[in-house]
Amino acid sequence: MKSLRNWCTGRRPVHYFHKGMAAALMFGAAAVAVPAPAAAQARPAAVTLAGQTVADFYKARKNAPLWFGPRAGDAAQQLVALLSTASIDGLNPDKYRAAALQAAVENARVGDSSDVLRADEQLSEAFAAYVRDLHQDPGIGFTYVDPVLRPKPPSALAALIQAANAPSLSDYVSNLRWMHPFYGELRQAVTQHKYSSDEQRALIEINLQRARALPSFRDRYILVNAAQQRLYMYENGKPVDSMRVVVGKPKYPTPMMSALVRFASLNPYWFVPPDLAADRIAPNVVKRGLKYLDELGYQVLDEWSENPTIIDPSTVDWKAVAEGKVEVRMRQLPGPHNAMGRMKFMFPNEEGIYLHDNPDRGLFEQASRLYSGGCVRLEDAARLGRWMFGRDLVWETVGTEHKMPLAAPIPVHITYLTAMPDGSSITFLDDVYGRDKAQLAASGVSASSSGASR
Repeated sequence: MKSLRNWCTGRRPVHYFHKGMAAALMFGAAAVAVPAPAAAQARPAAVTLAGQTVADFYKARKNAPLWFGPRAGDAAQQLVALLSTASIDGLNPDKYRAAALQAAVENARVGDSSDVLRADEQLSEAFAAYVRDLHQDPGIGFTYVDPVLRPKPPSALAALIQAANAPSLSDYVSNLRWMHPFYGELRQAVTQHKYSSDEQRALIEINLQRARALPSFRDRYILVNAAQQRLYMYENGKPVDSMRVVVGKPKYPTPMMSALVRFASLNPYWFVPPDLAADRIAPNVVKRGLKYLDELGYQVLDEWSENPTIIDPSTVDWKAVAEGKVEVRMRQLPGPHNAMGRMKFMFPNEEGIYLHDNPDRGLFEQASRLYSGGCVRLEDAARLGRWMFGRDLVWETVGTEHKMPLAAPIPVHITYLTAMPDGSSITFLDDVYGRDKAQLAASGVSASSSGASR
């Protein structure tokens, strides 16, 4: 994505942070209260972190069984089934010794209390290893702007305590409740054969890896699915609202990333990319004169900085700009024509990606909304702002580029799910950025040229 010509920001960032401010933002990320279990090495043996092992779990509960407890239901058998099909998750089933676990379970059912405890501990060891492996970064090209949002494998103790505290252990295991809900639903779609071709199965498995990067915590966060061109607001593990969005053109795809939204900017400038100034603005100046710039609120700048000098546009050779012979730096003042609308929500990142308002309301009525240079344009920025801040954001009485910090940063996860759970079925979306096609080809599965399988 380093070569992206970003229509949101131009060739330089919209916001210019002093080094001290940038350091403060980095320091602030460490203080964000985003659940992040202690990291552990992914291996089937017990975690060696002191006080965090399977043995510590059983010591704390005085060897009371988890998988053979009175409220366990058929959780033990469900876990064995999960582990034996771990290839669906892109993991090696042999690592979890499902056949040996099955034998231990059967022995526990006819054996004494020592057989029960032995089998229970073996199940817990395998479960903890499986949970840790699923919480590893899937390595699919996600950018974690804020390290606190990178998937982190929990310790064995943490994984087992969470399972033990579930209202139903059987439901917890069968639906993989320690993952994002999409993950459990997509995995079940594979095991329940909710696909009609090898291509569809491969697509579900591709999207499983993308879902692995999504949060499992229950705090508030924003989820943007670029393939669906939709944004969701999550609370307590469930979406509470959603809206349509415009995302990047296939030429300028919106990247997959996780970051912390730290502030809103009201009445923002739009810093115009130089090539867009040449393609769209300069020809209109040549045709209509300098009044075109006044009507739409454009200014010419001497440099990309916080306090640039405004240049007299009559000194610019606009014909040369239109021909690509001269490069010009421009910004658009806040107002009804500003491409950013009245507000934008910032999560400082090298890609220059953010969420913002958009005055072109007609775009949101279209079925395919691939028009930006990578940023996410919001159908109702004011509604998102109200949800984030708990109050209306008043832009009418504040100045230009008015910054509104969030009391607590809110995670935003931008993904690319082309297979989406939809009730009891799976909806397959167009591979607008060609990412599925590349992965299917790498796995030896041919993508449908007609798209009929979707």
